[in-house]
Amino acid sequence: MAQRASSALYDQYSFLAAEDNRPLKLGRHCSLKFRLSHLFALRPICCASEDRSAYGNLTNIATQAMSRPLPIEYGAITPENVEELRKVNAACFPVSYNAGFYREIAVRRDDRLNKFAFYSGKVVGAVCTRLEPISNNRHRLYIMTLGVLAAYRGREVGTQLIQSILDYFEEERDGKLATVDEICLHVQTSNEDAIRFYIQRFGFVKGEIVENYYRRIDPPHCYLLFKKLRP
Repeated sequence: MAQRASSALYDQYSFLAAEDNRPLKLGRHCSLKFRLSHLFALRPICCASEDRSAYGNLTNIATQAMSRPLPIEYGAITPENVEELRKVNAACFPVSYNAGFYREIAVRRDDRLNKFAFYSGKVVGAVCTRLEPISNNRHRLYIMTLGVLAAYRGREVGTQLIQSILDYFEEERDGKLATVDEICLHVQTSNEDAIRFYIQRFGFVKGEIVENYYRRIDPPHCYLLFKKLRP
């Protein structure tokens, strides 16, 4: 059994530092052909009026680039690449998952519920979901983990991953998922970003507090967030 953990998603802007950590000086004779990553390290500097204009234009470009949704592709989690999932989880969550968790995900090979988000061929995030029984042959979708690497947050990677799960339900609501009535997850009570993300973007409802849900993190309590998928 995998150690329980919040699907902690901190889906907020994360600015990249300049590769060489040096301030970018925009003189009238400088070339504007430089790496995009430098756009996220701009700081106010003393400059002529035309340089201030150039600085403002470039920061606008950087802001627009960071606010656009990242065009991701989805990929299955398999025994061959499951180590990438371990790396994503280690970078995103304050708890670790045991080998059984990764083995179960890899063997299941359900790429509609468990998948990577790829950008330019690189894994930038992942979501893992399972089907859980409720009662009387009814089920729910349970989001075990949802993680996005820090450099790619604020680009709607997490939003696209969750939406892909909801889209799958709509496709199979009368088929493979005909017995599914809701989707839910546990979120640490202090994780306001994740709570706001699910409630505001997807209409989840904050349910009861589950006390002492976590064993090795503080606070140990969580909320059950859920969304009804049928009337």
